[in-house]
Amino acid sequence: MLEMNRQIQPGGPGSAYPLPSEYLYDGPYRYASYGYREPEPEPDSFSPLTLLLYVVRYRWLIAFVMAVGVVCGAVFTMMQTPRYMATVQLEVLVPSAKVFQDIEVVSEVSDVRSFLTAREKLRSRALAQRTVYELGLTDKQDFLFPKPDFSPFNLFARAFGIDRTTDIAQYSPEQREAIAVGRVMQNLSVDLVTNTSLLKVSFSDQNPVYAQSVANQVAQSFIDQRVDQTSETSGLARQFIQEQVVQVKDRLQQSEKALVDYAKEAGITVTGDENSLISANMTAINGALAKAIEEQLEYGRLVQQIDAGRGDGLEQVLKSEGLERIRGRIAELSAEYQQKLSLFKPGFPEMQQLNSQIQELRKQANNGIAVITESIRLKHEETVTKVSDLRSKLAELEAEQAVYQDKNIQYTILKRDVESYRSQYESLIDKLNDIGVGADLKTQNAAIVDLAVLPGAPYSPRMTINVALALSLFLTLGAALIYVLELLNNTFSNPEQVEKELGLPVLGILPSVDERDIANALADQRSGLSEAYRSLRTALQFSGSEGMPRTLLVTSSEPSEGKSTTAFKLAQDFASLNTSVLLVDADMRKPNVHRLFGLDNTLGLSNLLTNTIRREDYPKLLRTTKFQNITVLTSGTIPPNPADLLSSSRMAAALSGFSKRYDLVIIDAPPIVGLSDAPILSRLADGSLLVVSANQVTRKSAVNALKRLRAAGANVLGTTLSKFAVSRLDYNYAYRYINSDYYSYGAETPRLAGTAGRMEGEEVGQDPTLGDLARGVRGRFGAFVARLKQAG
Repeated sequence: MLEMNRQIQPGGPGSAYPLPSEYLYDGPYRYASYGYREPEPEPDSFSPLTLLLYVVRYRWLIAFVMAVGVVCGAVFTMMQTPRYMATVQLEVLVPSAKVFQDIEVVSEVSDVRSFLTAREKLRSRALAQRTVYELGLTDKQDFLFPKPDFSPFNLFARAFGIDRTTDIAQYSPEQREAIAVGRVMQNLSVDLVTNTSLLKVSFSDQNPVYAQSVANQVAQSFIDQRVDQTSETSGLARQFIQEQVVQVKDRLQQSEKALVDYAKEAGITVTGDENSLISANMTAINGALAKAIEEQLEYGRLVQQIDAGRGDGLEQVLKSEGLERIRGRIAELSAEYQQKLSLFKPGFPEMQQLNSQIQELRKQANNGIAVITESIRLKHEETVTKVSDLRSKLAELEAEQAVYQDKNIQYTILKRDVESYRSQYESLIDKLNDIGVGADLKTQNAAIVDLAVLPGAPYSPRMTINVALALSLFLTLGAALIYVLELLNNTFSNPEQVEKELGLPVLGILPSVDERDIANALADQRSGLSEAYRSLRTALQFSGSEGMPRTLLVTSSEPSEGKSTTAFKLAQDFASLNTSVLLVDADMRKPNVHRLFGLDNTLGLSNLLTNTIRREDYPKLLRTTKFQNITVLTSGTIPPNPADLLSSSRMAAALSGFSKRYDLVIIDAPPIVGLSDAPILSRLADGSLLVVSANQVTRKSAVNALKRLRAAGANVLGTTLSKFAVSRLDYNYAYRYINSDYYSYGAETPRLAGTAGRMEGEEVGQDPTLGDLARGVRGRFGAFVARLKQAG
């Protein structure tokens, strides 16, 4: 008997009834079918749809992580102190080399090392000390002790206006200087603009005024420092030139003395330059005469304008502040007069008073204009007299200059010597001034291109950037958390996982139903659960070489996976096909079948196996139920040794007798893990069905259960995935053949054209009409709307 139960896999090698290859299960998505085989997907393939499914599955976790990221980014921003940055652009010039004026100027190519050197000098401590000294930063308390850049205290300070300052009196001047220099060096940045000779000097601080002033002062201090360095010249060169200057100066003094002595003897008056006193006077008088003539012409034009009656348009009149105030007052009173004219007549006292004030002010304005024009006339007369006097004096000096030219021959010779020594003296002075340039042939200079302006807004913190970074960080953490959850989630969530882990075909997928509605769903033949069990029944009918096995064992890895409900519903479905079904409750530890049928459990399988039943009570063991063609053998009294009873020869003989009497014997077995009952029973049954609950039983537990069944020699036909949430959005997309409407049918179900698909009153054989097409379109649109509602 036991050997007979170890049947060969239907359709496999050695089977008495081999099936064609297209009817065999051959891995995921390749079930026994009639001429149709679904394509086998690539294992472990990844697609954007897979990512979308994960997002939909963990949408609430992702939303929570995003909300936490936004809040943390905002809180992080509030905990930061705003900082301002000001930038000044500095152009570094590398002048061409030069020694002295009498040496040829040699050009030198700009070297990038010069700009790098300038950048490091700008960052130097010496320049920072000079900046601190110039701005007096050692006495600025808010500069020396700013608020912390990042602190939880900032959040409370912003919320409650708390101020916390440090007394600088407790620090010595040296300590304050060190702190100020350190802050300048720490917050100063110098960058070289690519492919230019410009340096961007930036300074950041919590106070925008400090950011602007320090940036500008650093640039200016760099220029001043360079000027101070170039002012230091070589001592030897300076000493040599100074000696030459002394010698030439003595010669110049002697030549000047000789020139002056001759001028005294000859009666020539000199001014100290190349011209005589007469020439100097003539030059001065010529200049004064030209200026006087210009003034005469200018006042003449003004007098002509006055004579033409346009005196009130003179520039002096228009620029007069007193007249401007009078005109403004006249305009105000005139506007007020015109405004009140709409209310009062001109003879009204108030209107007459306003008119009198206007007339008085106009009289004052005319008097002022008359005074200005009269003064212009007087100045014109003065310039005419001045021009006449200057011309007379210039004629006298020209006569004296003619006498002077005769005595100027020797004077010119002595004067030429004076000019020669003076030229040498000036050249030596210039060389003495340029000695600093000659001592350093690579002198750098700098110029400010753009001064730093007062920052209008802080550059840090940036709320959008911080929130974006926090959101990215938390999304990354969320992705890592989802990955860990997926690693830790060792349950079955879809049929592919069951097939991959167990290597068994999924014969049926049972939708999840609330425990409060399961009784109604089982009773309702139109429910999705009932349709799923009928699909499972159909798959079991084609699971063996001769159809449905005579004895079917229904078990599961762990309790509460739905095995008893499956056995109960399969018995109903097979009985509806006029098949005599015996349902045996072999779970003698926690029996449940008698509750499903509403029977008592006084007598049952345990009593039969222990032979503790009277002969007249044998007919009471096999009980008929309210369901046609279904007989139930309950578990009976719970024994202390169920495994020993199930492994006895009486159990094998009982099942053999039951299989001859009934068309189908369904055995409700205990769970496999931790018990030996189910493996024992699986050896006695023609086929075993393993119930696997979705998102409940662990994969390791199911694999171990399957190993135990196979080790016991069981013929495992396949599995059924119970408690599958077909209404979940991710499953609807992942398994297009499963949705909440898949297991339901009725009047609203779209029907095929033809006799079976027509409503009453329609003629058979009539071609599809526009109404049929419209109903099809409405049906498809309704299904699409239903999916959208499920997604929401």
